[in-house]
Amino acid sequence: MQFAGQRTDMELNPIGEPFNILVALNDDTLPSPDALMVTGITPQKTLDEGYTESEFCRILIEQVFTEGTIAVGFNNIRFDDEFIRHTLWRNFYDPYEWSWRDGRSRWDMLDVVRMTRALRPEGINWPVDANGVATNRLELLTKENGISHEAAHDALSDVQALIAVARLIRSKQPQLYEYLLLLRDKKAVQKLVNVDAKQPFVYTSGRYDSEHAKTTVAFPLTAGKNGNVVVYDLRYDPAPFLNLSAKELAAKLYATWEQRQSADFVRLPVKELQYNRAPAVAPLAVLAKDDGWKKIHLTQEAITTHQKTLLAHPHFAENLRSLFEARPEYKVLPDPEAQLYDAFLDDKDKLRVEAVRNATEKELADFHPEFIDERLPELLLHYKARNYPRSLSESETTQWENWRMNRLQSQLPSFLKSLARIAKTADDSQQFMVQELQLWAESILPAES
Repeated sequence: MQFAGQRTDMELNPIGEPFNILVALNDDTLPSPDALMVTGITPQKTLDEGYTESEFCRILIEQVFTEGTIAVGFNNIRFDDEFIRHTLWRNFYDPYEWSWRDGRSRWDMLDVVRMTRALRPEGINWPVDANGVATNRLELLTKENGISHEAAHDALSDVQALIAVARLIRSKQPQLYEYLLLLRDKKAVQKLVNVDAKQPFVYTSGRYDSEHAKTTVAFPLTAGKNGNVVVYDLRYDPAPFLNLSAKELAAKLYATWEQRQSADFVRLPVKELQYNRAPAVAPLAVLAKDDGWKKIHLTQEAITTHQKTLLAHPHFAENLRSLFEARPEYKVLPDPEAQLYDAFLDDKDKLRVEAVRNATEKELADFHPEFIDERLPELLLHYKARNYPRSLSESETTQWENWRMNRLQSQLPSFLKSLARIAKTADDSQQFMVQELQLWAESILPAES
């Protein structure tokens, strides 16, 4: 794993030296060969130059996510942040406080780019892919706008390119930039989007169609799960959905990817808006200038008509509320590292978790906290094995090796399949990566594998 970051002031001027850190890959993991062909980072390089996970987490908390920091990335809220939370969780740090406590917050430039392209594109060159379809890939944005991005997909190069893209948007569309920056605060979002004073609003999301610049006018229909809100896409006439049964609505809402590809599948135009994800939302007034309605292929008349239809059929909103409240939970996995979202920690366990991460290798050898949370004893075993293997007892070593072997055996088929596919067309540099990955697998798998 590679982590990079650069602190800036609010005008996006760099402060201090950047962080550019490798984290040693653990010997219980066969990495994605396709991902490594992109990054060019071998497992062996991470072992030679990288920190352990526990060391990396200490750097994150003590030096990166300091008081008042805004953590910004490109699709970070839906992607990178998941890695951060799970890494902190399995290393006995609070997985959430880094993003909200002591004036901290998070922001995502991807939706800022999307809304700028949709509503205020002037002054910026916008890329399309080989088929002429609009795309917001970072490496293409930088290329179109003459921004240096010499090593796309290298973490530090991507960080520096993103700062330049943010600076470009801030320069060309400062009002929109500053407005969206305020939406890091979920209370600011709730002022615009709430079920107590329902009003249509402009909404840009990756879930919406590229042909409409990922932007629509949505309506807060009903309360969602965990205090969020279910919104309806007013681009579509709600009439075909109003009299569907709860079972029929659920079939649309929870359809699989394969079912959605069917020619006769009609998508239910609703989604849950999560207040704490810095959504790109705006009042309808933003469409009043620069042909805003035309840019997203909507008319005020159609929006008004569809809104009236929804309000005339309150049972539809109630049916959806029940569906979202009762939606299927994720399958419970046996691995405690994957059980982060199963529950919050008890206050007493929070003290024990803090004691774990502050313990030395020698102290961990005889450290057996009486955790209340059933996830934590096995999680502690994994933490010790990865970061302080000499602290393991003989029985703990056996237990860890059994778990490690089962994990590797489950990863092996897809790993070998990907490696064989890549090897058929690999150039010299990729062949080197293939060989390094083969050596990595041989070094961590038992001989009979």
